[in-house]
Amino acid sequence: MGSLESRLPLKREHHLQRSSSVRNNSNNNNAHGFWGQRNRSRFARLLLFKKINYLQLICSAAVFFFFVFLFQMLLPGHVMDDIRKSDRIHDLFRKNGEGNFGDMSFLKDLDFGEDVKFEPMKILAKFQKDAKEVNESVASRKIIRFGYKKPKLALVFADLWVDPHQILMVTVATALREIGYEIEVFSLENGPVHAIWTEVGFPLRVITADENMKFSVDWLNYNGILVNSLKAVGILSSLMQEPFRNVPLVWTIHEQTLAVRLRQYVSDSQTELIENWRKVFSRAAVIVFPNYILPIAYSACDPGNYFVIPGSPAEAWKANKLVASNEDNLRLKMNYGPDDFVIAIVGSQLLYRGLWLEHAIVLQALHPVLRDFSSSSSRLKIVVLAGDFTSNYSIAVETVARNLKYPNGTVKHAAVDEDADTILRTADLVIYGSFLEEHTFPESLLKAMCFEKPIIAPDLPMIREHVSDRVNGYLFPKKYIGVLTEIVFQLISNGKLSPLARNVASIGKRTAKNLMVSESVEGYASLLENVLVLPSEVAVPWGAKEIPMELKSQWQWHHFEALADAPSGNKTGRIHKLLDKVEKQLNRTHKENSMALVTSNETFFYSIWEEQKYVDMVNMRKRREDEELKDRTDQPRGSWDEIYKNARRVDRSLHERDEGELERTGQPLCIYEPYLGEGTWPFLHSTSLYRGLGLSAKGRRPEADDIDAPSRLPILNNAYYREVLGEYGAFFAIANRIDRIHKNAWIGFQSWRATAMMKSLSKTAERSLLNAIEAKRHGDALYFWARLDMDPRNQVHQDFWSFCDAINAGNCQFAFSEALRKMYGVKQNLSSLPPMPSDQGTWSVMNCWALPTKSFTEFVMFSRMFVDALDAHFYDEHQKTGRCYLSFSKDKHCYSRMLELLVNVWAYHSARRMVYLNPETGLMQEQHKLNTRRGRMWIKWFQFTTLKSMDEDLAEEFDSEHPKRRRLWPSTGEIFWHGIYEKERNIRNKEKERKRQQSKDKIQRMRRRSRQKALGKYVKPVEEELNSTTIKSRLSR
Repeated sequence: MGSLESRLPLKREHHLQRSSSVRNNSNNNNAHGFWGQRNRSRFARLLLFKKINYLQLICSAAVFFFFVFLFQMLLPGHVMDDIRKSDRIHDLFRKNGEGNFGDMSFLKDLDFGEDVKFEPMKILAKFQKDAKEVNESVASRKIIRFGYKKPKLALVFADLWVDPHQILMVTVATALREIGYEIEVFSLENGPVHAIWTEVGFPLRVITADENMKFSVDWLNYNGILVNSLKAVGILSSLMQEPFRNVPLVWTIHEQTLAVRLRQYVSDSQTELIENWRKVFSRAAVIVFPNYILPIAYSACDPGNYFVIPGSPAEAWKANKLVASNEDNLRLKMNYGPDDFVIAIVGSQLLYRGLWLEHAIVLQALHPVLRDFSSSSSRLKIVVLAGDFTSNYSIAVETVARNLKYPNGTVKHAAVDEDADTILRTADLVIYGSFLEEHTFPESLLKAMCFEKPIIAPDLPMIREHVSDRVNGYLFPKKYIGVLTEIVFQLISNGKLSPLARNVASIGKRTAKNLMVSESVEGYASLLENVLVLPSEVAVPWGAKEIPMELKSQWQWHHFEALADAPSGNKTGRIHKLLDKVEKQLNRTHKENSMALVTSNETFFYSIWEEQKYVDMVNMRKRREDEELKDRTDQPRGSWDEIYKNARRVDRSLHERDEGELERTGQPLCIYEPYLGEGTWPFLHSTSLYRGLGLSAKGRRPEADDIDAPSRLPILNNAYYREVLGEYGAFFAIANRIDRIHKNAWIGFQSWRATAMMKSLSKTAERSLLNAIEAKRHGDALYFWARLDMDPRNQVHQDFWSFCDAINAGNCQFAFSEALRKMYGVKQNLSSLPPMPSDQGTWSVMNCWALPTKSFTEFVMFSRMFVDALDAHFYDEHQKTGRCYLSFSKDKHCYSRMLELLVNVWAYHSARRMVYLNPETGLMQEQHKLNTRRGRMWIKWFQFTTLKSMDEDLAEEFDSEHPKRRRLWPSTGEIFWHGIYEKERNIRNKEKERKRQQSKDKIQRMRRRSRQKALGKYVKPVEEELNSTTIKSRLSR
């Protein structure tokens, strides 16, 4: 089992001429001696007079033999191996009667298929590398697995029609459930097998895609996804989007339809389509094939994740269908008489040079059988089933038959691409004529056994493992082909099959019906064991060897007996339509990306645009700050003209708001839904009470009034902090200058995962929450509607700190105490934690809550300092190795699961009322009432004055000293302290002084400026003087 790293070398070059030259050269060298007599004399004299010491002699000899060994290793083709192999082939011809071959000397230059070997890439090595680190210490902390929950798998089908793949997966799923997995079945289309899955006891859900090819399924709830069949490729469009891109995916492909297309794409040089399919295939962690032929067929788009798990009931299912069809006169259609004895020679599906030789040897072994048919009415017919209709294999078969002196029409060739099933059904005896040692049981032999045909095969390891000689088949040693002739004589009696052969064929059919069930079931169990990355609250399932024998000894045929005659539909036509649709979508996506790339190249680079955007944003922020500083001081009102101009300027700056924003303005509450990626779109609301909050610039909903969190908090442009902060990145983005984006008195948040789990607020609950807020029923309170005791991760109903430890590898309490110690500057170790009793109520999970906007800013003030302490504690090791002691594996989220519970600690110890809101009925119930908290709250640690002073101290330190060590706190929000007023006043005074000095300098420059004297005096002309006198006289009258 493994993945093909590259195309297999099906042919091997020979260097027999070169090997003979090597032997000749070596013989010539030996004839003339090694050094010669004169050299040996000088060598002896050197030793005699001690001109070189013995250490130099030993070193020289070692270097010489090393180069000799290196030269032999670098000889092309391993010459001696070729010589031995050629001798072995010649011996084989001599043992089986070389004279019977006639003019077939050309076959002696061919070799067996022994050099055609699979070189599987160790795909499981990268998964096992991380598995070795489980239960090891990380940063001197031991990680603990609690295992309160079973690993959950999603099994996805394209439809629920009756086919052998359904039988396979029912068998595998039943075995996986037995060793500790929880499985849920999904299908894109309903069908008759729905009743079988329900009968077996697996929950099943039929899902449909929306107009954007998105499915309303939260795939993050599953530790792994098993996609069955190429027809289910449509589900990958959703799994390739955030936030589902990292969910382990195992994709099983049985069909060859796409492989035929890929072969055509390669011949037509359609590299874009091949690359698109390679991207689709690379989404899967592992792509599973039932044999080693399909990976070769799909090698054009192999991303390095191919894996083979042998075993499938497909051939037995197909044989039952063909036998039930009762086709008559098959022999007449194949031009065979009723008394003809037909022998089918099958072989490996791989075409290699040695296959001709192997079939020729089998035909030579069958030649003596012709004598038994010369005296009977039956005729011997031999069909060599190999190659395809485009190859010249039929010419080779005819040449071999003619040289072996077979009568005309006795031996013929049939391509595998033709109706191979019909040929095997009409055959009386099937001989496997390939000596290639494959990794799986040959498919052609399996078909013959399913058709209840006696088989004869060489004693290869994979065949010998499932075929017992003279029990369910016949075996012969490949080095002694004469045994094959003896077996054929034993099986034929008077031109017909002997009763013994029929009995062996009947046993072989029963064997083939459940062949390789154990390999298939254990293969899937072992694969999942290596691929899945389980969190600390999930238990590790049992090993593949622990599966009960009754679940891996036979396929689950009995569940499908009642549906044996159920229609399966035109699957070939449907899959071609599906592939056309997928390729059209892939081409459209590729063209859109190409157009976007061309447009960006024609205008400007994206990086330059991002830099300019950042500069503009900084300048705009500075202008706004300057305007706010100007508003804080007493400004003269000025004249009416100035006031009018300012009013017109404000009017021009107003923008036209949409209906949702206008409706939110009059509401007391706005609930924000943080999301990341297009996969979350089906779970987001579009009413005025809710507003989306995109954590990334990519994957935002088009034509939606969503907030771009990275533009409000640039730290979210960093992928590391976007992952590790999670929804707290959304909290910090909203709280950063909150008055510019949030105008409501109350603020709320709801995770899109709550909507996927049917825990979001209903219309009744929304009205109940708004009524409670408007009536100020509970005052400054925290309303939440996702409770801890009903969380799927808390199936054993643990208390607060035990649950936090369970989802954080047993180190939540230690990490929390270390963060508090760093945050509050406690020198000694903080042995105790804030008490979180569970006897008076439950707690909030999944960040689904609402509280007053003023209290929210206080909570963000506390959270920023707490997260800064966590970052200082985890950043170095997590950034370097990708691991932290809150997880069993490399986890991008690290402490985000601990932050999920942080709001409970702050609300409880800051004396906020905590009210649970039923998301369905809207009923409210207060948790942890204030009178029961007396003596348990750490009020001094969480009160506003303490937090405000700590926040101002950090702001003063950063504003005045600008510490060189890296800190996260300045990047998560505003930096403000009371000294900023004085700093702003000094800045304004300096600005005024600078402008005053500029005015003085300007006046001084004007005064010092030298003036040019007048060159002369202007004298009026006489005519002008007379005219002016006349005008004055007239005016005086």
